[in-house]
Amino acid sequence: MADSDTSLRHTPLHAAHQTLGARMMAFGGFDMPVQYTSIIEEHMAVREQAGLFDVSHMGELVVEGPHATDLVQYLVTNDVTKLYDGRAMYTLMCTPDGGIIDDLIVYRLADDRYMMVLNAANRPRDLEWIRDHNDVGATLTDRSDETALIALQGPAALDIAQPFLDPSLDDLKFYHFWERADGDGLACDYAIVSRTGYTGEVGLELYVPAEDAEGVWTQLLDAGEAEGLRPAGLGARDTLRMEAGLHLHGNDITEETTPYEAGLGWLVKLDKGEFVGRETLATIQERGPKRAFVGFKATERGIPRADHTLESDDGEPIGIVTSGTQSPLLDVGIGLGYVPHDSTYTTPGQSLRVNSGRRTFAVEVVDLPFHKDR
Repeated sequence: MADSDTSLRHTPLHAAHQTLGARMMAFGGFDMPVQYTSIIEEHMAVREQAGLFDVSHMGELVVEGPHATDLVQYLVTNDVTKLYDGRAMYTLMCTPDGGIIDDLIVYRLADDRYMMVLNAANRPRDLEWIRDHNDVGATLTDRSDETALIALQGPAALDIAQPFLDPSLDDLKFYHFWERADGDGLACDYAIVSRTGYTGEVGLELYVPAEDAEGVWTQLLDAGEAEGLRPAGLGARDTLRMEAGLHLHGNDITEETTPYEAGLGWLVKLDKGEFVGRETLATIQERGPKRAFVGFKATERGIPRADHTLESDDGEPIGIVTSGTQSPLLDVGIGLGYVPHDSTYTTPGQSLRVNSGRRTFAVEVVDLPFHKDR
């Protein structure tokens, strides 16, 4: 186990990770577990049984009051008026120039109360942005430090959690949630139980009070032992989300990336009314983006890595790799990145090359997600 950097923040489960012998690393200003045994073992546990993740470094901002809907609707690209109590929505928050400040999830807790879940590394920037745009006087409460977030992911996830929750988890639909004042049978006084996920597998997210986090973590690990449940770190979380073709802010999307080139134009509702970035995004939507986001897998020995160059078959530089890894499931190098918005480079089966600076190897464009072909 690596020594923790005392300048980094700790989640409420930090002591539990140390007890389990996790290898720790800095991420988003926190000392986080990157792995407990091996990334491949933890990855495959999620694909075949279940994995338990500490994602308490994420930010939770509650927006409430008579103008809560007005503020959230103005800040994000999706249409939050389509939400109802118990429904969550994936969306983006953009600059006036159309760049993606963050991708986030909005939960409607009541008609005048929302929770915005923010990416860990973006929390300070997001909070400042939201406060600076709160001209309608909504009440903003940062609940990040008092909230722990535990993600239970994998084919066995619902069966592991079901004894502690009522009614049947089969009734909890994708991008829906339950808010429980007593935590049901979980070892906590309050819980939000949601189904969103970042692995491409069935699963749950449990938002619980920070002081109850270790009790819930231990309760789930004990309950899932017979099902093959493993604690899983950020290493497996990253390889899982890449196999699922999901974006990571800071790599695949940034403030220099627009939703349309990232393949996230479906999150932009131009007809909902005014919101930050709408004018620019309408222009981009009309003329079309210059770049396109693609997935590709190696057809020769090689592993794509962030910042490698994407080339055409004849060696012309055409784009950039934004994320890459060796897929534990497919046992082949896979990557995500940007190429010109041209069918010459975006059609599945199209051959490209990755240049690492030391060597090049062939890849082919594929439909996302990668793991659907398992």
